[in-house]
Amino acid sequence: MLITDDEERTIRNIKVIFDELENIEIVKAQDLTSIVDFVEREKLHLIITDLRVPKMGRLEFLKQIKSMDTELPVIVVTGDDSIETAVESMKEGAFDYIVRPFEGESLSVAVDKALKMRSLAMENRYLRKELESHYNFGNIIGNSPKILEVLLLAGDVSRTDSTVFICGESGTGKELVARAIHFNSLRKGGPLISINCAALPETLLESELFGFEKGAFTGAEQCKKGRFELANSGTLFLDEISEMNPIVQAKVLRLIEERELERLGGSETIKVDVRIICASNKNLEEYVKNGQFREDLYYRLNVFPIEMPPLRERPEDVLQLARSFVSQFSEKMGKLSLRMSKNVENLLISSKWDGNVRELRNCIERAVILCKGDIITEDHLPVSLVKESISSCGHSKDKSCQMMNIDLPPEGISIDELEKHLVLQALKKSKNNKTKAAKLLGLSRGTFRYRLEKYANN
Repeated sequence: MLITDDEERTIRNIKVIFDELENIEIVKAQDLTSIVDFVEREKLHLIITDLRVPKMGRLEFLKQIKSMDTELPVIVVTGDDSIETAVESMKEGAFDYIVRPFEGESLSVAVDKALKMRSLAMENRYLRKELESHYNFGNIIGNSPKILEVLLLAGDVSRTDSTVFICGESGTGKELVARAIHFNSLRKGGPLISINCAALPETLLESELFGFEKGAFTGAEQCKKGRFELANSGTLFLDEISEMNPIVQAKVLRLIEERELERLGGSETIKVDVRIICASNKNLEEYVKNGQFREDLYYRLNVFPIEMPPLRERPEDVLQLARSFVSQFSEKMGKLSLRMSKNVENLLISSKWDGNVRELRNCIERAVILCKGDIITEDHLPVSLVKESISSCGHSKDKSCQMMNIDLPPEGISIDELEKHLVLQALKKSKNNKTKAAKLLGLSRGTFRYRLEKYANN
């Protein structure tokens, strides 16, 4: 806490009041250079000042302090003859003012309120930084071409105000990308408000999005802002957009076009400045063809589409994701740094992951909970996952065995003739495409050409 006052007696009196309070360190300064230095160098929680600084007007001094730290509370100490100045200082951002001579209790109450506000502001700032660091593009894990394409698209559109439509199966990370776009945009200082359109009944979705006035319907005992209003100057994430009923679709379309809304039961037009990011795990084009979704709204929302690939189309990312989840949950649960056995890694790679990244994450969380040592084994994986993986491997082996189960005739067989037969059959099946024929036999194109030339002369 910093005290600036031209009367040494006032400074001593203030210090006496707070001498008995814990965790409060008081410093004093009486010239502009010292005050600015403290504000720049120290994490001040409060300034108590009479605004009298040599060679500077009172309000100019306050403006300079607030420009350096807008959230720093300033309590103005003033005499009876300068109440007008104190009121003006409140308009310029001062937290409170105390008239001199003051009682210790009145100042204590003002300081207590100011410190609580400062603490809350600093906590909010910390939480926002945590959110921004958690939802940056670096935390979207994967090096596969498909996920890198998503990151490039999301990075480009984050610097704009365009509407984004993210499509993909459940569990692919659509909301994670939406949050990353917001926290890397110019709107990151504004709110990010989310709503799942499928999680609310049709009757509630409209009031949740647009708000309502008191008495608008039975149970509306007070006015309530909707999600669009709450997201003003920020971003609204509409998840499962396909589940909107036609009435809500029409109102959303109007809001996008006019940038204004009316609450349910109200007549006042409210202007809103909101960026929309929406997502769906359904094929919205099919919904439009079937008349389940407005075509004009679809084209308004589908300005910048981003398609999230399912995990089965990015198998090279499975182990990187799994290792990240192991590290994350190990730290969260206070366990040793765990690692996965080779068998577990093979099982994870061979699994289908119908639930995508969310299913993989849940699987790893369960494994970390069950693991008592330092290695995650197949015993820590869901039984269904292990069975499915073994079954798929078994089918693959059976197919290979069936294909290679050849009865040798009594007179024997020529390996070269068999190989020649397979090479010619591969060519026939691939319609003389040597690259495809090589793949059918598990050979490189160069090796296949060598085999082909070998038997072409025979």
